[in-house]
Amino acid sequence: MAIVVNLDVMLVRRKMRSRELADRVGITEQNVSLLKSGKVKGVRFETLERICAALDCQPGDILEYRPDEAEDG
Repeated sequence: MAIVVNLDVMLVRRKMRSRELADRVGITEQNVSLLKSGKVKGVRFETLERICAALDCQPGDILEYRPDEAEDG
């Protein structure tokens, strides 16, 4: 997949556990885990906004675009 989720990196940088983030954002720990592993097909902007507020970061700190080698041609 060309979109990489760096949520685990931001959690370490902010010295925050998944449970604390889940509580602050209002989602389950399981959903945080799915986000961290990149096993989601989408995320609501509202949820992304709350994650960014809780981690004091920008969406680009969490989501990264890395083109797949197959897409390079």
